[in-house]
Amino acid sequence: MTDTTTDGVSTTQAAIEQKLTDSVIASFDNTPDERLKTLMQALVKHLHAFIREVRLSEDEWSQAIEFLTKAGHITDDKRQEFILLSDVLGASMQTIAVNNPASGNATEATVFGPFFTQDAPEIPIGGDLSGGAAGQSCWVEGTVTDTAGNPLAGARIEVWEADEDGFYDVQYNDGRTAGRAHLYADTEGRYGFWGLTPTPYPIPHDGPVGKMLEATNRSPVRASHLHFMVSAPGQRTLVTHIFVEGDPQIEIGDSVFGVKDSLIKTFATQSPGTPTPDGRDLGGASWSRARFDIVLAPGMKTQQPPLSRPKEKTHG
Repeated sequence: MTDTTTDGVSTTQAAIEQKLTDSVIASFDNTPDERLKTLMQALVKHLHAFIREVRLSEDEWSQAIEFLTKAGHITDDKRQEFILLSDVLGASMQTIAVNNPASGNATEATVFGPFFTQDAPEIPIGGDLSGGAAGQSCWVEGTVTDTAGNPLAGARIEVWEADEDGFYDVQYNDGRTAGRAHLYADTEGRYGFWGLTPTPYPIPHDGPVGKMLEATNRSPVRASHLHFMVSAPGQRTLVTHIFVEGDPQIEIGDSVFGVKDSLIKTFATQSPGTPTPDGRDLGGASWSRARFDIVLAPGMKTQQPPLSRPKEKTHG
């Protein structure tokens, strides 16, 4: 009979390590806030389990501290490296999954992203949110309903996207408003607007998170997407994207794990001169069209939008 556990650690050593873990967990026993107590004790349990599982070296721990320190130094009012880290580790998407449980045929949620603003202009149904941003014109239409199929008249639809160079309006220094707007569904829950055909772009990768992606041979590029936030009284607010069917980046991998099969939509390219749905004259240019029917899950109230993140100067 050997004095070792299945991972090759002696039972004596394993007992010493477990005693420390138990002591740290117990140190939070008198936390007045029960939720905080749960969070801290679970954090300790899993952090210690990670350290023990990989047999973390002191040098590796020092490198981890240095990495986090660099993330703190590069973070300012224009950039949040810790949110970026959360995104590329899938923590953001996992939190979304936990907080947006499957509800029948409700549209799936995905990451919020850093470029939502509270003051996007209103456009009418059929309006153009591009605001002069460069890119191929795209017609997007659909309906907003509840899970029973009832139209949600007046549902508020926020939409925002990057231009063909992969930049959002807030990444420019000239105060422009482009590639974003809000509109309201009609009495039958229908909506439609002109925007831009989405294109792929990289998240900020000039900092410690970018170096981590490079070291692990991961792409910083996000799959082509169009952001939506949709709300209606009595329904859970939906934050989601739609992605472009056939985009090679979907197979390579979205850097923040935002892609879900149900959110991949056909953006059908229309030849120059093809009549548009509303008779708009595009000057003989090609354009695309997509359909996105949105189903909101039931909720106790219309939720407030997630907090806006700091506005990046680089891609995100």
